[in-house]
Amino acid sequence: MAVGMSGPRARGEAVVRPAEVPDGDTAAGIGSGGQALDPDDLPDGLVVADETGRIICFNSAAARITAVPRAAALGRPLEHALPLEDLKGRRWWELTDPYGGLATRVGQPERNLLLPGGREVLVSARYVRESPTGPVRRLVVSLRGTEARRRNERSDAELIATVAHELRSPLTSVKGFTATLLAKWERFTDDQKRLMLETVYADANRVTRLITELLDISRIDSGRLELRRQPVDLSAAVERHVQALTAAGQDPARFLVRTCQPLPVVWADPDKVDQVLGNLLENAVRHGEGTVTIEVAPAPAKSDEKGTAVTVSDEGPGIPEESMARVFTRFWRGSKRGGTGLGLYIVKGIVEAHGGTITVGRGPGGGAEFRFILPVSTPAYMK
Repeated sequence: MAVGMSGPRARGEAVVRPAEVPDGDTAAGIGSGGQALDPDDLPDGLVVADETGRIICFNSAAARITAVPRAAALGRPLEHALPLEDLKGRRWWELTDPYGGLATRVGQPERNLLLPGGREVLVSARYVRESPTGPVRRLVVSLRGTEARRRNERSDAELIATVAHELRSPLTSVKGFTATLLAKWERFTDDQKRLMLETVYADANRVTRLITELLDISRIDSGRLELRRQPVDLSAAVERHVQALTAAGQDPARFLVRTCQPLPVVWADPDKVDQVLGNLLENAVRHGEGTVTIEVAPAPAKSDEKGTAVTVSDEGPGIPEESMARVFTRFWRGSKRGGTGLGLYIVKGIVEAHGGTITVGRGPGGGAEFRFILPVSTPAYMK
């Protein structure tokens, strides 16, 4: 690296212009009339070295991420101020050789590097040249902390652990009962065989539901949740779910359905709507107490659009105030009565994919109250 002395500019900082922002980004829209961008306005660390390899810009985010004071970095050779190493202990600046390496290189992709003391940073670089193969005029380095990536890694590890735990129980049951039936089929009565096969069927459905949840999470997180919209009667959908719960053994007197007519016609994915209603009603029955009240009424949606609101409340102990902010996050569980803790996260993703909103609070009876609003979303060709 060339480290010949070249005095820093006034106040020791470079003027950062749009062409010098890493990864091809520009400052367009941040300033007006071609004004320069203040490096301290950037959320990520920004380090700029001149043609001699000395630092002429070191913003406040870079100082925070690297724990290197700005005054200790400005004017120093880049490799001395930021002695970065890869995970194998090799000096990164010697490996990449931005000033003396291939003249066709335009930068370095983001990678995880280490500072002295083991501090991890995510580093990417952009080489600014006078011409496509000319010498490096500026070296622009972007720095990011690793906290967000660590959180994602912990979340992924927790998801894997949850899936493994939830799959082990039903698969053990399926394997045990099928092995027993195959080995001793003639020894069991028809009623015993039916009971074991019903158990296998129920556990197989449990595995299928878990796999469906995982696929939904993947699609929600990647923004690829597909909606097949058609007219949906939310009142009829609620009645259908209540009938299914009573047919499964719930007391019909436990449910109170209120519908305020007329309701606007909502265009939504009926399967996804059923998934939302099923999850909210199942939670109210499993974790709540007393009467489960479901109200369906017209309501304004986002951007003054018409919509329909569905409110599900119970008379149980409700959700503690300190937990309400975490209700729609992954792995949140309202009680120890089973479940993966993924259902409400998926519910929120489905509602928001429809352009709707969902909230949680305390109902009139003291229990939990969930309210979601779906906009009409009439297709453009029908407006």
